[in-house]
Amino acid sequence: MPHSISPASLTETALPRRALPIFAAACGVAVANIYYAQPLLDAIAASFGIAPARIGLVVTLTQIGYAIGLVFVVPLGDLIDRRRLVLRQITLSAAALAIAGTAPTAGVFLAGMLAVGLLAVVVQVLVAFTAALAPAAELGRAVGLVTSGVVAGILAARFVSGTIADLGGWRAVYLTSAVLMLGLAVMLRRLLPHHPAPVAPIGYGALIRSIPVLFLQRPLLRRRAVLAFLIFAAFSTFWTPVVLPLRAPPLLLSHTEVGLFGLAGLAGALAAGVAGRLADRGLGGWTTGLALAILTLSWAPIALLGQSLVLLVIGVILLDLAVQAVHVTSQSLIFAAFPKAQSRLVGGYMVFYAAGSALGAVASTSAYALAGWSGVCLTGAGISAAGLIFHLVTGRGSP
Repeated sequence: MPHSISPASLTETALPRRALPIFAAACGVAVANIYYAQPLLDAIAASFGIAPARIGLVVTLTQIGYAIGLVFVVPLGDLIDRRRLVLRQITLSAAALAIAGTAPTAGVFLAGMLAVGLLAVVVQVLVAFTAALAPAAELGRAVGLVTSGVVAGILAARFVSGTIADLGGWRAVYLTSAVLMLGLAVMLRRLLPHHPAPVAPIGYGALIRSIPVLFLQRPLLRRRAVLAFLIFAAFSTFWTPVVLPLRAPPLLLSHTEVGLFGLAGLAGALAAGVAGRLADRGLGGWTTGLALAILTLSWAPIALLGQSLVLLVIGVILLDLAVQAVHVTSQSLIFAAFPKAQSRLVGGYMVFYAAGSALGAVASTSAYALAGWSGVCLTGAGISAAGLIFHLVTGRGSP
């Protein structure tokens, strides 16, 4: 009789502990590609002769590419070998970054940025891959650790791109990232286990159509999707316009100083790991409620930006801790409840993240134009309070 191996043993063998920091680093480098352009827009506009009023198209196209990837690329992880999918995305990302960094015309550059956004969804494929490989008892911890890399990548991207651009120009940012992505491809090729497709997979069309059906049928998915929309609307409400008062009199901070200030948000990376471990212990609902309360209260010190940068930093730390705690808890609960649909569900869930981020950006810039920083804070506090009330009314969202 052949020696049998338990599924848990297979999972533990497939996901050595040393893999998690590398997964986190890969996610951080990949997600940063979406945000590098934000402090470089003026230099890019000057390089290609693009009118300042139209240079925002760079960010818009990148986000459009990312949204397309969430819906049509990430779900492929439930259909084909995830190892092959990750490696191909990272290799193609390096090519897209090289095109953006060497683009001779604005048209080529914009096409490259669309591809950069589309391929950056490798982050979500890696998160779902982590959930599939992790032992059930450590799923939250594993997802939290990898998500901490995503947080670090998002918040460090602006500072990193500004620093590299100061040294070698904006093109050096994308060429450097292309080299990093190739290095990650080599590392992950050696590290990633094969993750074969299901024995009887559904077709690609049915796979995509199943995403809205699952969200409509499952209350847990609907609750967590709404929370994702609201928390990332609050997150974007702060981070989109904060550069305006920091750069304006009387503060007049430089781009580098604003970038350094943004690093305070890296505290959110700590919350990711803690929230994941609490979700493993069945405390997902409690964690969500506490985090949403902290998110709502964080706007009080944030509102005092004009009086104290120290209080602002405290508010940023609280805001990022809360957002990442809810985010990781939601992902952990979804992955645990639906192990056979992890890729398509993380893709669908992140669509609500993207929509919330877009709403927050529009609402906050409008609020700033109408009522200054106090208007931004009232908007953010209102969105945060709506999330807390929704959670209290609809339940704790546990499977």
